[in-house]
Amino acid sequence: MEVKVQAPAKINLTLDVVGKRPDGYHELKTVMQAVDLYDIITITTDDNSEEITVSCNYEGVPCDDSNICAKAAYRFFDYTHTEHKGIHIDINKIIPTQAGLAGGSSDGAAVILGLNYLYKTMLSEKEMCEIGERVGADVPFCLVGGTKLCTGIGTKMHKLPSFKCKNIVICKPDTVSVSTAEAYRKVDALNSHSSYTDEMVKALYSFDIFRITTTLYNDFEVALQIPQVVDLKGKMLKCKADGVGMSGSGSAVFGIFTSERKAKKCVEKLKEEYSEVFLCKPVKTGCIVE
Repeated sequence: MEVKVQAPAKINLTLDVVGKRPDGYHELKTVMQAVDLYDIITITTDDNSEEITVSCNYEGVPCDDSNICAKAAYRFFDYTHTEHKGIHIDINKIIPTQAGLAGGSSDGAAVILGLNYLYKTMLSEKEMCEIGERVGADVPFCLVGGTKLCTGIGTKMHKLPSFKCKNIVICKPDTVSVSTAEAYRKVDALNSHSSYTDEMVKALYSFDIFRITTTLYNDFEVALQIPQVVDLKGKMLKCKADGVGMSGSGSAVFGIFTSERKAKKCVEKLKEEYSEVFLCKPVKTGCIVE
């Protein structure tokens, strides 16, 4: 048996790190938005094996039990007490890695959804999210997608009005990858400030595109001050983006355009210099079985 699952990327319209917990995790307030930039996860059962194996087309992605897809599979089988023989997970990776776009988390979410489909375990969305929390903080969001206010370590989700701006340009600088651990160390040194996420929630309820695009904010962007990110934001603004920001702990940058024509021109311009450039739209769903 085989199932294919589309695993979407996400961007953070805002990201406030509001404190550090005694267990070492950080408390966040963030507005996440799923976009139609997808990895494709193919899960195939193998009755002649008892192993969980992983393959990937993207150099540098581990293909052993350390891969988040393998971890998600083990968590699924533990949670459901389902007896399994062997499965193979193939990752056709389109979402850039180490970019703050939750590509790995989304792949893990796709495995949970795909196994629920294959093994007919009839898990609810809530139950799949419970498994996802044990795999990674962004996994529950990647399962449900849409526009969400995420709090706690990022796993508590609250539905928000759908993000209406249809044109999102995403680009990852070719020479930059960000260590999440290092990013958090630098964020911890920032001065406290009022919540941009609270303002973004109000902006989304107002349906005011100008208000939304001028409220984009990310603590990691402020803390890290990555020169290539600053440069890329400037190039998107030069292409008449209505708002620009960095996603997650970086280093991908997104630009929001009210004009599709200007967004397409921006993509053409950036592709002259960068290898990973995408024109995306917001989506109201998370992972989807094809």
